[in-house]
Amino acid sequence: MTKEEILNDLQPIFQDVFDDEDIVITNESNAEQIEDWDSLSHIRLVVAIEKQFDIKFAFGELQDLKNVGEMIDLIQEKIEEN
Repeated sequence: MTKEEILNDLQPIFQDVFDDEDIVITNESNAEQIEDWDSLSHIRLVVAIEKQFDIKFAFGELQDLKNVGEMIDLIQEKIEEN
């Protein structure tokens, strides 16, 4: 799965989790740019991503990610491990 395909699959997840159809994410998108991105929505986002891609993140694996692009890299690694 390409990074672009993952980004395209993430788009509706972000729109659903943050209840905002106008959100458009890019590789540079981060929590500071999305108004309602707090700890609870982060958990909902992670659960939705795990379900969508049939992957599991290890505890703490996401905390050092700086933006959506780094998240996509991690998702791609997880998909390739399966």
